[in-house]
Amino acid sequence: MESRVLSRATAFASSVPSLRKSSPRHPAAVPFAASPRRPIGAVSEGGNLIWGRQLRPALLLEASPSPSRRDALKPSRAAAAGGSDSAGEAKPAPVGFLGKYPWLVTGFFFFMWYFLNVIFNILNKKIYNYFPYPYFVSVIHLGVGVIYCLISWAVGLPKRAPMDSNQLKLLIPVAACHALGHVTSNVSFAAVAVSFTHTIKALEPFFNASASQFILGQSIPLSLWLSLAPVVLGVSMASLTELSFNWLGFISAMISNISFTYRSIYSKKAMTDMDSTNLYAYISIIALFFCLPPALILEGPQLLKHGFADAIAKVGLVKFITDLVWVGLFYHLYNQLATNTLERVAPLTHAVGNVLKRVFVIGFSIVIFGNKISTQTGIGTAIAIAGVAIYSYLKAKIEEEKRVGMAD
Repeated sequence: MESRVLSRATAFASSVPSLRKSSPRHPAAVPFAASPRRPIGAVSEGGNLIWGRQLRPALLLEASPSPSRRDALKPSRAAAAGGSDSAGEAKPAPVGFLGKYPWLVTGFFFFMWYFLNVIFNILNKKIYNYFPYPYFVSVIHLGVGVIYCLISWAVGLPKRAPMDSNQLKLLIPVAACHALGHVTSNVSFAAVAVSFTHTIKALEPFFNASASQFILGQSIPLSLWLSLAPVVLGVSMASLTELSFNWLGFISAMISNISFTYRSIYSKKAMTDMDSTNLYAYISIIALFFCLPPALILEGPQLLKHGFADAIAKVGLVKFITDLVWVGLFYHLYNQLATNTLERVAPLTHAVGNVLKRVFVIGFSIVIFGNKISTQTGIGTAIAIAGVAIYSYLKAKIEEEKRVGMAD
């Protein structure tokens, strides 16, 4: 036994000088020391942590300092002490609880997306009941979101992505359509019931398909067009017997659908490698500048004359300010979570989730506000939602088949 130990110690001692001789004298000669180091958290690499996305291990290895010669000897010592060839092999890093159950994280994203969206719609409508100024409230939505983005950039979560003039030119049309769609949606929310606005907005896939076919020149399969028939039928049934119907709310919701359709078109032309959090922040900032002029021109004089005074007299200054801050924060977070959820799941799952989200919003708004709906309106809403679900399923399935075909 003693002879074996002595022989191993002698072998190890004789191996140390050979390592010293073979090691280079100058650190610059080390192969991996010559490669450039990229800073951890660079925006182009995704950042350390951007809304739940961790930095890739490869980047951490590339940015870590070069190991010293003493560190290079550690595996040999471990192997000598263990007396086994496999003792020096690297062990896999332990997987955390969330790593073992990623569906919990995805489920949490869906829950927060739904929860924030429902809370936003309810609080937004309550504000319009005592403060009917949708242009100004739209500015508040974007303004609070911009402040949130600036604070996030200041603390480095995420790191701000650089913006050049070319990217700015590509994002301006996207932000303009986003601003118009957002403002007209709020005009509709203020004019009619929340459930009716969301029923009209269920027509958005119809406008997307029409734009893809007649503007972008993309061929839309017949199955997709047929799936849109119940959407049009359902919205028409709901509109004919909606108790809160008025033309301002209806037309505003339709303009919102068209605006968001063009936003999708311009977004495809403005493809960028910027992460979704930074991209949405820049769009919000630009959209805010588009929303300010109409708010000041159309509602500014009324607000200064009696708008603010009436709202404060009804609910008080503190509640008025806190309601505006909270509704702006909920608006930004639910939109950001919708984008982050899309990055975690397949398009089909996200499409189905988006349809269910609309069902939740319509259902909760009816319960919370006690909106009375006729039987025909209820049936029409259900038919429209079912049509959107079928369309979303077919569209996501077709896109997935295209990706698989391109990969093969």
